[in-house]
Amino acid sequence: MSFTTPPRKIASRVSQLTGEGALAVYTRAKELERTGKSIIHLELGEPDFHPAAPVIDAVKQAVTQGHDRYCPTRGIPALREAIAEYLNRTRRLNVSAEQVLVAPGCKMALSLAMMALIEPGDEVLYPDPGFPIYPSFTRGLGATAVPFALREEHRFQPDLAEIAAKITRKTRMLIFNSPNNPTGTVFHRDVLEKLAGLATQHDLWILSDEIYARMLFDGEYQSIWALPGMAERTVIIDGFSKSFAMTGWRLGYAVAAKPVIDAMDMLVLNTFTCAAEFTQLAAVEALRDSTHAVDAMVREYRQRRDLFVAGLNRIPGFRCQQPEGAFYAWVNVADTGLAAQEVARLLLEEGGVAGIAGAAFGAEGKDYLRFSLVSAPNLLAEALQRIAKVSAGWAATVS
Repeated sequence: MSFTTPPRKIASRVSQLTGEGALAVYTRAKELERTGKSIIHLELGEPDFHPAAPVIDAVKQAVTQGHDRYCPTRGIPALREAIAEYLNRTRRLNVSAEQVLVAPGCKMALSLAMMALIEPGDEVLYPDPGFPIYPSFTRGLGATAVPFALREEHRFQPDLAEIAAKITRKTRMLIFNSPNNPTGTVFHRDVLEKLAGLATQHDLWILSDEIYARMLFDGEYQSIWALPGMAERTVIIDGFSKSFAMTGWRLGYAVAAKPVIDAMDMLVLNTFTCAAEFTQLAAVEALRDSTHAVDAMVREYRQRRDLFVAGLNRIPGFRCQQPEGAFYAWVNVADTGLAAQEVARLLLEEGGVAGIAGAAFGAEGKDYLRFSLVSAPNLLAEALQRIAKVSAGWAATVS
């Protein structure tokens, strides 16, 4: 007779974490593909481009030359220096290499920063709709996630009065990303200035997720770091997945004051030790962007945005403001007469178009769908035709 010992209880922090809706939709879309159904994938935020040829050559050379060993925990000096120079060149930020820490992906950089700065019982302000990992990891750290709304009537700019009203003595950090995922909104200069004022007045950390900073369709990117007094209380999160189409390379970084970087480095020592050296060497080449691959990619996304948003707005029941950055279309489907979750289901199951119901990004997204502009223009045009065809069917049913 054998006896089994009851398993120990899983740590309660895990129950506070949530996943990403995009991955669940992707799984279902792949199931449908295996049955022979044609699917146009607009659910994942993954560029359909690949890294430029010099980047591929650089990683091959790095591996061939034996750069596959342990390396400095904060990142190799060449990459940290290149990141500092890159931010100065593309965002006019005064950053030094000692203020940079490299991590295996932006989520890890984000997690390290949050672990270094958030205490149990703290409150963290985050955008709704927004990247679902912000509130998820906040709760996992034993803190309280407090949403502030990005609403269509304000063109998805934050309501500063709402944010000010939600700040308490427990508020520790304010997180945002601009351009925003999922709305594509770029925060205005006056919004950044007022956020900086609130951070200074209430002694808050600012976590500025700038992963889409190069995905800007007009104007010059404004980082809150550059505002007076903000470099000492801001942590920038950025990486190589979006701008350089290096999603699977898992390479991100944080920029912060040296004491914050020192704290994050201690966490690196206790977790993953270092990011892979050969990918870091290739990332130096990516930052040089000798073939101007980033600008070419942004031009292509601008054309896709113009095509897809205009097409969506011609479909009855669909309403989409033109995004200013990133590569998403955030479409209001309230006028279809159906719940957004049902619209997303019908489009996938009947039309073969995979998008995400907006509730995956927060309560403010309940009437929206997010589509990623990560398919070629001919596929986006085909997706619009499929959406129109399916919507004609439910319009007849609803009416």
